[in-house]
Amino acid sequence: MFKPAIAVVALACAVTFAGLGFAFAAGQDESSNRSIVVAVDDGDVLATVPLAGDSFAVSYRNSIYQTLAEERYQIQTDGSYRLVQIAADQLAVLEEYYGVPGAPSQAPDGDRRNWVVPPDPDHPAVFTELSIAATDLGGRTLHVPGAEPVQLWRLVEDGDPYVTIEIKENQ
Repeated sequence: MFKPAIAVVALACAVTFAGLGFAFAAGQDESSNRSIVVAVDDGDVLATVPLAGDSFAVSYRNSIYQTLAEERYQIQTDGSYRLVQIAADQLAVLEEYYGVPGAPSQAPDGDRRNWVVPPDPDHPAVFTELSIAATDLGGRTLHVPGAEPVQLWRLVEDGDPYVTIEIKENQ
């Protein structure tokens, strides 16, 4: 079940993100000079979201299960970002679609999703630039603590739905 964005942002600023042990404190010095930049292949910037912490997430509607799932990333000091948790409303998405080696657990109170699991440690996913399809069907949405969710699928044309997500230093 989707919860209003304002409640999610307030909770994210007050508690740790999905029990991962890193807090979203507004004005955190380490990341305040960086932003998440969403662009298309030719470099045109579609959105820039200032970072107030060291994490973000991308949610989407799983095409097989027709339920919401989310990939959660932690930003590294070199500007890359690492997948640190996968979350979903429906347990089957985590158990079958992602095929992670560990058992999912119930998400903590206040989480956007119902179930969480760490990614496969044998296949770390670290990116400096991530290209994703932001289709209407998937409804991909960027979640940055302290900011309104950015509905990526509304920023692109159906014929060319690909966007890149990158961490950049503010100018």
